[in-house]
Amino acid sequence: MEPLRLEEHQLVNVILFDDAMPDEELRFEAPEHFESLADHSVTPEAVRRALSSIPGSLDADFIAERNER
Repeated sequence: MEPLRLEEHQLVNVILFDDAMPDEELRFEAPEHFESLADHSVTPEAVRRALSSIPGSLDADFIAERNER
């Protein structure tokens, strides 16, 4: 996997799969590829609520990963 080179204030869409593929099979797919899999009934607020229940913070993990590069 390669880091994303993003400008400040750019947005990233994350897609989670229950049945993830092994790393060697991962590849980039355009967002249009996943449109048929999207569940548009899920609101941004529902996602925020679901994510807010995860304890802790990933800040330290992101900083450590950035320092490894």
